[in-house]
Amino acid sequence: MQKYVCDVCGYVYDPDKGDPDSGIKPGTAFEDIPGDWVCPACGVGKSDFSPAV
Repeated sequence: MQKYVCDVCGYVYDPDKGDPDSGIKPGTAFEDIPGDWVCPACGVGKSDFSPAV
């Protein structure tokens, strides 16, 4: 699955790890994360993430 990086702080969302602290289970694709999820490092929304290269 595709990793996504926060354009603001550089946090990388890895779908294999998820974001358990925010209730996102491992194996959750970025597209399947709820729209109100925010970057756990800096608090910006999903729209501020881009596919990692």
